[in-house]
Amino acid sequence: MEHPIPPHTVSLPPQRRPSIANPPTPLGLQGTHNRTYQRPNHLQIGNRWREIQGANDWEGLLDPLDECLRTELIRYGMFAQAAYDAFDFDMWSQYCGSCRYSKENLFKEVDLHHTGYTVTMYIYATADVEVPYLLKRSEREDAWSSKSNWIGYVAVCTDEGEIKRLGRRDIMIAWRGSVTGLEWAANLEFQLTPCGLTDESKLGLSTHIKVEAGFLSLYTSAKEDSRFNKVSAQSYLVKEIKDLVEKYKDQDELSITVCGHSLGSALATLSAYDLAESDLNQTEVGGKMVSIPITVFSFAGPRVGNSAFKERLEAVGVKVLRVVNTHDRVPRVPGLSAFEGWLWTYSHVGVELEINDEDSQHLDQDKASIANHHNFEVYLHLIDGYGRWDVKPPSRDPLLVNKGTGFLKEDKYVPEAWFQPKHKGLVYSVRENRYYQPDRAIEDIPVPPKPETVAAAKAFTKSLTLKKSLEREREKEKGSQPPSAEAAPLENLVHRINAF
Repeated sequence: MEHPIPPHTVSLPPQRRPSIANPPTPLGLQGTHNRTYQRPNHLQIGNRWREIQGANDWEGLLDPLDECLRTELIRYGMFAQAAYDAFDFDMWSQYCGSCRYSKENLFKEVDLHHTGYTVTMYIYATADVEVPYLLKRSEREDAWSSKSNWIGYVAVCTDEGEIKRLGRRDIMIAWRGSVTGLEWAANLEFQLTPCGLTDESKLGLSTHIKVEAGFLSLYTSAKEDSRFNKVSAQSYLVKEIKDLVEKYKDQDELSITVCGHSLGSALATLSAYDLAESDLNQTEVGGKMVSIPITVFSFAGPRVGNSAFKERLEAVGVKVLRVVNTHDRVPRVPGLSAFEGWLWTYSHVGVELEINDEDSQHLDQDKASIANHHNFEVYLHLIDGYGRWDVKPPSRDPLLVNKGTGFLKEDKYVPEAWFQPKHKGLVYSVRENRYYQPDRAIEDIPVPPKPETVAAAKAFTKSLTLKKSLEREREKEKGSQPPSAEAAPLENLVHRINAF
């Protein structure tokens, strides 16, 4: 029986009463927010997947922005945003620097439902060089780790319906950006250092491939006394990708997609290059060598390496689409645009998609700031509306803009920076009449890689190093000067470039 409405209670009209099916809408967003939003996986990609992944360098897809590409950018952006949402950045938490949830619970807990993907591995990173503001540390003596941070994850598409929609089985790597604001960009020394991921004896000593030292350190550092990084993020990643390729290569066509925002974008670019340079996207299927396309969707990413790095990344066939807000400063660092192309300074890679937060009718430019221009949810909001403001209503909830900012106009009636754990993780005890920080659920406590996993990663990394060494010896035996990257015969690279 329906209970009567208590006296002195304002009654909403029947069609506006709060319910799970019809939640109340902030007044300022009625007409745009009060609707059902389609998930970004509603469009069929099918046989267009190579084009969407950059086979033709996104020619003809950016202006106007292709609707399938738009939804894919948002979809991969949401995967990368999940790494922010699940990260424990509370310095008073025992697990500061870890993921709040287990692999099995990740997507459910960050409200990423019906993705069709299964998380297969968490990526942890440490650093050998000083990288201030990049790694979060717990202030507690019983901290889960004093040396490592959760920095991303690997997932693979396992749902048959989603595989059919995408036109292939996708292996996805999502890298987390920095949660310390923009201090990392201001405090890194941005020192170019030899890449170390390339056997330059095959390319000629004149290539001088270099990348930013802090990014490389996060990717390649290991510490034997760390429970989570006895081997590097790189070692864990390359072994996981090798295993996934071997597992699925005979079942479906494969793609490898790497995504990240800000610092995560730099790690995405670096790791994609490493996978291609190590031939991990080269596999034998039915007696024939097949190249698996590698694509990077970069959001608000800084420059990663010098012009030699840019040229080599293009030569090994990695496709990079960089989404850049006109007013965002991070994509302008490190280095100076005027000197791009010089070996001693930084160069951007790939194809750029420029967006502008001044184009959004929902954002208050009086609140514009360096942080708001760089915010990931702002980027996803702009991608959603790019090229179609005032033509179609948004397909992505505008309230998400204020998840970590106050950039929405005040007449939208949405609180600033509304996203946080309830009571910041504290729980009230009725019996003890106090608040306390509860222990995590057992399944969500970080678990270090098993010894056999560490051993396998070490062994595989060693085998890759040995392979490069043997190739170097073969070059010496030929007794001829190896060609430079610029002069490499097309036939030596065609199987990579034609991966698409």
